[in-house]
Amino acid sequence: MWIVGGVSDDERLDAAATRHVIRRTAALLRPHRRLVAMAAAMAVGYVGTQLAGPYLVRIAIDHGVIKRREGVIWAAVAAYTGVAALNYVFARRQILAIGTLGESFLRDLRIRLFAHLQRLGLGYHDRHPTGVIVSRLTSDVDSMQELVQQGLQLLVANLLLVVLAMVLLAAASPLLALSCFAFAPVLIWSSRRFKRQSNDAYLAVRDRIGAMLARLSESLNGVRVIQAYTREPVEIERFGRANRSLYEAHMQAVRAQSWYLPTVEGCGVATTALAVGFGGWLVLHDRTTVGVVAFFVLTLNQLFEPIQQLSQLFNVVQSAGAALHKLYDLLDTEPEVTEAPDAVSLPPTGDLTLTGVGFAYGPDAPAVLADVDLTVHRGERLALVGPTGAGKSTVAKLAARLYDPVAGTVAYGGVDLRHATLHSIRARIVLAPQEGFLFAGILRDNLRIGRPGATDAEIETALGRLGILERFQQLEDGLDTEVQERGSRLSAGEKQLVSLARAALVDPPVLILDEATSSLDPGTEVEVEAALERLSEGRTVIVIAHRLSSAARADRVAVIDGGHLVEVGTHTELVAAGGRYAALFDAWLAGVGAAYGTAPAGDGTIGHGTIGDGTVRQPGMDRLPPS
Repeated sequence: MWIVGGVSDDERLDAAATRHVIRRTAALLRPHRRLVAMAAAMAVGYVGTQLAGPYLVRIAIDHGVIKRREGVIWAAVAAYTGVAALNYVFARRQILAIGTLGESFLRDLRIRLFAHLQRLGLGYHDRHPTGVIVSRLTSDVDSMQELVQQGLQLLVANLLLVVLAMVLLAAASPLLALSCFAFAPVLIWSSRRFKRQSNDAYLAVRDRIGAMLARLSESLNGVRVIQAYTREPVEIERFGRANRSLYEAHMQAVRAQSWYLPTVEGCGVATTALAVGFGGWLVLHDRTTVGVVAFFVLTLNQLFEPIQQLSQLFNVVQSAGAALHKLYDLLDTEPEVTEAPDAVSLPPTGDLTLTGVGFAYGPDAPAVLADVDLTVHRGERLALVGPTGAGKSTVAKLAARLYDPVAGTVAYGGVDLRHATLHSIRARIVLAPQEGFLFAGILRDNLRIGRPGATDAEIETALGRLGILERFQQLEDGLDTEVQERGSRLSAGEKQLVSLARAALVDPPVLILDEATSSLDPGTEVEVEAALERLSEGRTVIVIAHRLSSAARADRVAVIDGGHLVEVGTHTELVAAGGRYAALFDAWLAGVGAAYGTAPAGDGTIGHGTIGDGTVRQPGMDRLPPS
């Protein structure tokens, strides 16, 4: 077996995979049955009128020229003219019907793929580079586009033409047809060999296009880092290796064509010569007629022209088949987070409970969480703390059902989230990420992301409730300001405020915050903190606390370390206990004390009273740096 670039057996488009692609394509074409029937009828009409020409020539020669019947000759000429006109009509209608069918298929396929990608969980997107995913909807679909635009009508018509021509030749003179089929074994053998080679080559091409797009996407997204560290030569070399790999895969396909196309051409010439020689001998021995030999020569010319076209189209077909194989694999990928058939709506309020929760990011991946038991009471503010990679963000994502646990349950109001409707989960539990992502468009539409049906008045009310309406109204075009791709016209603080306003529009009873101020300047941090406090009022709040000042102000603190819940309690209790949280808190104080030029107290002095806005002081808060 000729293998390109180490394409594995399970990736090769073998007979079983080919049948699978055909079955899936037929299923997707089912809604377009009328177009399929129309295209088939036009193809039959086109091929029929194409083959009628040589048959009329046979009649004109045998019954007109040989028998000297002028009327038969002129009748054949008139019929030939009519058939030629019909051939034009059928050809045009065939192109329109097959082209419409192909474009409709691609339109539906793109929608299915995009919708499926939206339903696939975060786990899939974490495991697959964005560039590879994008290549499925661009490069792989473009392979189908090339077939639809350049060769689908030729493919259908030529396949039909080859089959009908062979039937007519066998009917006209079985002996002469048998001799002309002498080169069929060569064509069959070379076609099978070429199919194997091109299968491997085009599967490798598809994979390497995806790898190159992933490399390109990563480099463009990280261009600031690349230029900051003068890594341009390194990145150019890495892209060059991916590009050379793609070039080598394409050249394997070119080498396969280099012997196959001349083989088909040679078989066509040899078969025509055999038809003339052996057909002439049969005429001399009164075994056939001149008209039949002429019919054979003209039909063989029409037969090998589509065979040549099919051989050239074979590469496009193989590329499209390999692309469809990968697209169907994507469509067959089951979403990791699905809605149960008997799903119920979550209650309006309730406790959020994790019971015996374990989680890993893949079947063979190490456990990220193990045996986590935690209850967040209604209206409580809970801080999740722990070292980087301990599993804090994973707990938050499980609580919002962006993932499902591999062990244990996550429940809200006594209902397992796996038995709840996704709509009710998103309405009750909202996770606001550390960095607010903005889509290209106006600010007002970005605010509606969480609630598409929100009115302008509701948007302004939500902004006013957070105390940030005036901030956005001062922009050049107010809420109609064009934010551009990824919100490049807004500052980091403004993007974070947009993220909080989205959550305010949803108005969920449970809010999960991946601390929103860790990357902001002090001035902006104050504004975002104020908006956070207003947003948190009257809700259950879970805060992933990077700064332990946030943990100190929470009702309770949960410490995650090494995937385990090691401590739970109030800030006061955990500092006094002298355990893991106390060590983290002292280390954090030492770091921020150095940054502010102050030294933390060493005796854990307990201060009481209020902090400006009425917040009750917790033990150890007198040692916090100024904010």
